Amino acid sequence: MKGTDLAAIADTGNTDVEASLVESFGRRIGDAMNWPPMAGRAAGVLMLSDAPLSMAALQEALDASKGSVSETTRLLIDNGVIERFKEPGQRQFVYRWRSDAWIGCLDHQFRATVQLLDFAESVQDEGRTLPDVQRRRIEQMEEYYRFMTDRLRGLLDEYSESVHSGEGSDSSTSVPGIRRS
Repeated sequence: MKGTDLAAIADTGNTDVEASLVESFGRRIGDAMNWPPMAGRAAGVLMLSDAPLSMAALQEALDASKGSVSETTRLLIDNGVIERFKEPGQRQFVYRWRSDAWIGCLDHQFRATVQLLDFAESVQDEGRTLPDVQRRRIEQMEEYYRFMTDRLRGLLDEYSESVHSGEGSDSSTSVPGIRRS
């Protein structure tokens, strides 16, 4: 990350460690999540940042264009790990790591799987006249996404409760976007 001033992002005094971590985020999380490396690095920058960052600050930290950072932040918002907001009295939006980023990430996976389950159910309805082999494959797809949806819903509920109970907050707090049965 040439020209990066990580000292301005996280006031820890460990800029070499922070730069290494940001690059690791780019490679490891980016690869695992099938994100471009820029998205992984942006996630690392925002996770390590002490304060919300403006678009300009992210551009500088990532040595990237406004368009690239805009696309990257949109991806991270969609994946549930960062949020965009305006601070009171300010005109420009800023970005920060969500305090519930891991719940947001799991919720994103859950919602994507629900969409695939909905698709599998509609395909199953449409494919009733197909030969047995194709019909069975479609049934297996629906069974798989139903299984995954049920498990992800349970994991999301369990993790949400464990996180909330550990913080002394109301463990009945609902997580937006969770479809409960």
